[in-house]
Amino acid sequence: MPDPALPIRAATETAIAHGVTPDRCDILQNSSTLVLRLTESLVARVVQDVDGPRKGTDWFARENAIAEHLTQHGAPVIPLHPDLPAGPHENLGYPINFWQYMTAIEAVPQPPDIGRTLHQCHDVLRTFSQRLPRLGIITESLAILQERELFSSDTRKVLRDHLVTSIETLNAFPHQPLHGDAHFGNLMNTTEGLLWTDWEDAFFGPVEWDVASIIWNAKILEEDHDTANTIVDAYRHAGGQADTQALHQCLIARAAVVTVWYPILYPNPNAERQAKLQHRLEWLKNVKS
Repeated sequence: MPDPALPIRAATETAIAHGVTPDRCDILQNSSTLVLRLTESLVARVVQDVDGPRKGTDWFARENAIAEHLTQHGAPVIPLHPDLPAGPHENLGYPINFWQYMTAIEAVPQPPDIGRTLHQCHDVLRTFSQRLPRLGIITESLAILQERELFSSDTRKVLRDHLVTSIETLNAFPHQPLHGDAHFGNLMNTTEGLLWTDWEDAFFGPVEWDVASIIWNAKILEEDHDTANTIVDAYRHAGGQADTQALHQCLIARAAVVTVWYPILYPNPNAERQAKLQHRLEWLKNVKS
């Protein structure tokens, strides 16, 4: 785990500078992003991986703008904290933003609620007017794959071919603002209901990307087709459109994107993560676009 001492200092100094005095420092997550609870209601997210592929604060500013838009229009999301400027802030070289603390409950999110709340977010995102990168995380992953020797030449070819085909195919479908990284880790069941968070990967693309992202593990890794199908059905029942061809291509693109980022996010993966990576690679070698 990264040493959080300096990022903690960066977050606490920034909060104090804006009139909020931390009364605790509970580490909720310590990875490439450090998540801290600093008061009863204040949570700070600090980017620790300052040498990673993303530089500066533009992507954090995009996340903040989307979170504000979603909150203002009543979407089921964790809001930015109202007592500090939205930012993003930067201190000691660390990008930081501040969020409202929400109380989690132990109940597992139910598939119908997942599909319904995802559509609610998409419905509100249609009116988000700021420019977003087109097919952002997919094109970004292709660039990373070409710039870094993260895999063998054979694996790089498989990943590149899938990413290039996905970009070509998905460009033909309707696009709108998306979450960009809609997996279970970015979905929190709280006393306020089911809430989405972590909008830093937001981009302009087909809605099927987010649907594929939330069902990928269930459908491909766990072969829990009932859960995957129920989420998709709930999304459609709420008014969402999920084209079958686009959804299939997004499942492929999602697997390729996650694979490209694996060595960056998990430089020393444990046995479970290694097994998941191998499963994705085997699936990608056999799946047809």
